[in-house]
Amino acid sequence: MFFHRQELQHEVKPERPDAVYARKLQEVLGGQYGEITVAMQYGFQSWNAHMPGKYRDLLYGIGAEEMGHVEMLATMIAQLLEKAPLGVTEGAMQEDPTVAAIIGGTDPQHAIVAGAGARPVDSNGNPWSAGYVTASGNLLADFTANANAEMQGRLQVARLYHMTDDPGVRDLLSFLLARDTMHQNQWIAAAAELRAEGVEDLPVPSTFPIGKEDRDVSYQYINFSDGQSAGEGSWASGPTPDGKGEFEYVPEPPAGVPAPPPTKPDVRLHGTTGMPEPVEKAMGAAQDALHKE
Repeated sequence: MFFHRQELQHEVKPERPDAVYARKLQEVLGGQYGEITVAMQYGFQSWNAHMPGKYRDLLYGIGAEEMGHVEMLATMIAQLLEKAPLGVTEGAMQEDPTVAAIIGGTDPQHAIVAGAGARPVDSNGNPWSAGYVTASGNLLADFTANANAEMQGRLQVARLYHMTDDPGVRDLLSFLLARDTMHQNQWIAAAAELRAEGVEDLPVPSTFPIGKEDRDVSYQYINFSDGQSAGEGSWASGPTPDGKGEFEYVPEPPAGVPAPPPTKPDVRLHGTTGMPEPVEKAMGAAQDALHKE
């Protein structure tokens, strides 16, 4: 059950309106690594969790916090738009640099669609997509994806911090940066704890019988580039992170195998196969007559 309390986790109070910056903030609200994504990602991971206990509770807790971050950013965007100019008059664009900036940098749908409010879109107006969400049912895979989401999100918020001098906006971003710091560390710690407790391990999924893979190439770094420096990395020699092998550096790909000939799909799919057209028509008619669906 969800219950909304009409409070914010942190103060949201910009010093002045800024419609251009409101559009920029849409990225960390409705973009691929925005707050809507992580709120939904942690939510679906918790609802798809297969065991009770601390890991599911962790997902519940951070997912609920992220919903609060969605609300804070939406509130900030609405306040940045609250007293921003709505449009231009004849000839005003060249005379008023503020209006010129609005025309060049705002999201018109902030006004036209949302009535000076936030929208579930990114900074280019692309609608938020459920395709951004990772919820596999495997906690080690998911926690690793979560750490990446927090890293990408924190990176974007850090960039946005330098794009404004509004102390109220910076205050909110400073808070969000700190929470992203915590969440990165939580997901990394949770992934390590899963392994330490033997719940999950590398390579994911660790429950798949490793003997069923082609073990000859499991730990080979095959260099598919003419650059040679990658061979100097720890991923090219020495023990593997999963503790099950040793990396091997292969300086260039071994010889391949011949590619198969082009496919010949059902003639009723009407692809161009090089077969004479009358023959294809006849084949299609015969298959139809024989009810070969």
